Amino acid sequence: MVANNTINFPSNQPTNKQVAAKSTLPTLTPETLQKFDVSGPRYTSYPTADRFVEAFTEESYKQTLAQRRIGGLTLPLSIYVHIPFCESLCFFCACNKIVTKHHERSVEYLRYLSREIDLHIEHLGAGQTISQLHLGGGSPTFFSDEELSELMAMIRRSFVLAPNGEYSIEVDPRTVNEQRLAHLASLGFNRLSFGVQDFDPEVQKAVHRIQPAEQVFSLVEAARRLKFDSVNVDLIYGLPKQSPESFSKTLAQIVELRPERIALYAYAHLPERFKPQRRIDTYELPAASAKIAMLSNAIATFLNAGYVYVGMDHFALPTDALAIAKRQGRLHRNFQGYSTQPDCDLISLGVSAIGRVGATYSQNAKTLEEYYDYLNQGRFPIVHGLALTRDDLVRRAVIMAIMCQGELQYEAIELAYMINFKQYFATELEALKELEKTGMVTLDENSLQVTDFGWFFVRAVGMVFDRYLQTDRNRARFSKII
Repeated sequence: MVANNTINFPSNQPTNKQVAAKSTLPTLTPETLQKFDVSGPRYTSYPTADRFVEAFTEESYKQTLAQRRIGGLTLPLSIYVHIPFCESLCFFCACNKIVTKHHERSVEYLRYLSREIDLHIEHLGAGQTISQLHLGGGSPTFFSDEELSELMAMIRRSFVLAPNGEYSIEVDPRTVNEQRLAHLASLGFNRLSFGVQDFDPEVQKAVHRIQPAEQVFSLVEAARRLKFDSVNVDLIYGLPKQSPESFSKTLAQIVELRPERIALYAYAHLPERFKPQRRIDTYELPAASAKIAMLSNAIATFLNAGYVYVGMDHFALPTDALAIAKRQGRLHRNFQGYSTQPDCDLISLGVSAIGRVGATYSQNAKTLEEYYDYLNQGRFPIVHGLALTRDDLVRRAVIMAIMCQGELQYEAIELAYMINFKQYFATELEALKELEKTGMVTLDENSLQVTDFGWFFVRAVGMVFDRYLQTDRNRARFSKII
């Protein structure tokens, strides 16, 4: 895939308008990479979480919950539960986690999750319908089977789980066996996400996460016997000791494994922000050219194996709900990434969890001590958030259309927000002309279309409409696009 420092991306993917004809993609030169491999948001929200302010308080959150009850019609909820505990430290990790061997700590944490649920029921009312539930971390499977049963019982006592909802859990393969997976199925989980990252033993050693490929293969086979709807596998490229050659072996194993979904993330080395990453030897990290080769090879490998490139960092088999949602224009994006569920309110529970209700975002306290202290006082553990302005809402709609559908019809935004699109975004449309010259987008009088080539840099297209980035060029806090 790499020759003379240029990389040609594959073009065997239908366009967003479902035209099967293949297009000629530009060659990715070092100059193009240098120009567009910049730091930028992943846009799991807009505005991004770094824009949250302390002026958004617990009282602000209560008012938002109260507004949800006004009007009679309530949409289904999505719930995220953050379980921060891990038994061992992965050096690449940028999550909010607590590394401990003391499993009794989860007993106390469950008590406080129960208090937080009770507070929500007090303000929302019991019996709200949930169409999506996700347990993340940390390692949710740090909880014992009994503790997971207790958590699900707490949720079912307070909410109604929709019959055809998506109920998923992140699984550390080192902490489960087939019996544990069977228990998860009995609790109602229908989707699993396994953290793999890389199968290469040297890479696993370098990031302090040893898990043989045979272990993951066995668990995925068990998940299929247990009739889980979908299995996702997380991969990371750009880790220490990785090379295009070594990563291609992992890709071949993933194709053999054939999970329904694949999440392929670029490793963002930010040791100044994430203390565990300071244990990684910077000299062992692959060069930018090697990273782009890994990405290119991964995309080609998965497309040739029949996967649909959903967008940015997600692949899915054509029969999976995520790929179907992409084809039907129903794809959405939230704090967990791409989703098939409608753009519903997200109630987030647990330390550091980020939620969205109405036109607001909120985040819980980031330390256990502070999180527990708020709940001991009978208060929501909200420490900051954001009430979106009208401009935020307009730009969010634009950015999410780009990130999810890869195209933007100006009239749709005009009708929804009563604006003249070309006047409102005159500066942005002028900037897009530069991206059009690179082959990332095509523009006409009525729409914007992200090209096949542009999909690999879709974050850069979304960034054009980010008002906050227009006035703040300090993007070091974000990961690189590639």
